[in-house]
Amino acid sequence: NSLRETGAIPEVPVFLDSPMAIHATEIFENHTDLWSKQARTEFTADDFFAFPGLRMTATREESRTINGVPPPKVIIAGSGMMHGGRILHHAKRYLSDPNSTLLIIGYQAGGTLGRTLLSGAKHVRIHGEQIFVRAQIKAIGAFSAHADQPRLLAWLKAIDHAPKQIALVHGELDQMRALSHLISQDLHAPVALPKIGESVEVR
Repeated sequence: NSLRETGAIPEVPVFLDSPMAIHATEIFENHTDLWSKQARTEFTADDFFAFPGLRMTATREESRTINGVPPPKVIIAGSGMMHGGRILHHAKRYLSDPNSTLLIIGYQAGGTLGRTLLSGAKHVRIHGEQIFVRAQIKAIGAFSAHADQPRLLAWLKAIDHAPKQIALVHGELDQMRALSHLISQDLHAPVALPKIGESVEVR
């Protein structure tokens, strides 16, 4: 919406092609009372959930209609690391197009299609089909939903009664080890790094 209003991009159709994102947007729209004062003020002046050219494609049938819309167009689709969801169908269709750009906006773990593409792969397999990568692959981390080390530490320190034990279960091993060391050092709390299938008792 901001890019359109400032003229940074032309008036192109924009598709929000993610049922989960569409439902999440509806939740935000229905609970304006929980917004910050700044968000309520800006929303009153400009509905940032809707702008000319934005189309929500909730159903599979609506999603398929995107294929018939000629370029240029913007498709916002999940999932974040490209291991499922509608993004795979768009990737199959557009990765071979040198005039297309795939903009990855979140963290991509090792072994995921997103990381493979960011690493410069010339071809990938999607749904058993080999797809040649000719599109531009770009990444920005500003929209990642993952907190970084300083934010996680600040969150833990802000808890009135620090946990007696912490388990790190989401992330790459090297980064989890580094975070584990910082937590142990700053909070003097034992940190577990459970392996797949291992159980940790929570007291």
